[in-house]
Amino acid sequence: MTDEAKTTSQRRHPDLRHITGPFDIIGDVHGCVDELLHLLHELGYEARLYGVGEGRRAHVKSPAGRHAVFVGDLVDRGPSSPDVLRIVLALVAEGQALCVPGNHDVKFVRWLAGRNVKLNHGLDRTAAQFEAETPAFRAHVGTFLEKLPIHLWLDGGALAIAHAGLKEEMIGHDTDNIRSFCLYGETSGEQDEFGLPVRYHWAAEYRGQTAVVYGHTPVPQAEWVNDTLCVDTGCCFGGKLTAMRWPEREIVFVPARKIYAESRRPFGHPPVRPLAVPES
Repeated sequence: MTDEAKTTSQRRHPDLRHITGPFDIIGDVHGCVDELLHLLHELGYEARLYGVGEGRRAHVKSPAGRHAVFVGDLVDRGPSSPDVLRIVLALVAEGQALCVPGNHDVKFVRWLAGRNVKLNHGLDRTAAQFEAETPAFRAHVGTFLEKLPIHLWLDGGALAIAHAGLKEEMIGHDTDNIRSFCLYGETSGEQDEFGLPVRYHWAAEYRGQTAVVYGHTPVPQAEWVNDTLCVDTGCCFGGKLTAMRWPEREIVFVPARKIYAESRRPFGHPPVRPLAVPES
């Protein structure tokens, strides 16, 4: 059995319609722990870190009845990916949060497993931070990330969450093609003038009955498009860390404390193009 097949078989199934809100859906954190603590406080959560070394821990408590949901890309670029993971792990362990993996998280898992990956796009920073962590914590993080469902179908079918997006026919299913779309979105195979993949704007064509919340491609602010919402507002690039309260659809955000990484594409520059029109 291949590594990919093993990972697929270990993942939790995305059809979790029996889990109902209210939810607080948080965009790409990318190691920005201070902003995560600030945002959780604004959302009414208790969250703090204490201890050092092997005794480092996170204390968390959610508002009555609410659950945090993370859209992935917990690691890379920011100042403390280990502490971000401590907070997320604590919330999930207490039954107070759900999470899907992002493409940065998946690559980080490969690094943890000793695979040959390029230390770029912020992974070099995460690798340096984890060199100081214990083997037990590294193993715990790797297992946690490997088993995350590739997307989430929640609240009786009214809400779906994926890292880079999700088409209507993909919701509730788990295949290699769906996994790729959830992690990377839909690309043309081309590169833009900044050397980054050109992505199709799948949300512009979305007509599903399920609201889809995602991240991956930073936008200046979270705005609804055809009942889809991107909550990645580029915190690590000096933007802000954003959450959306569900079912209230209220947007809550906190500003980044600083610019932690330089974006190859100017922040706010349109990263997508309309879907290609088939040739006649």
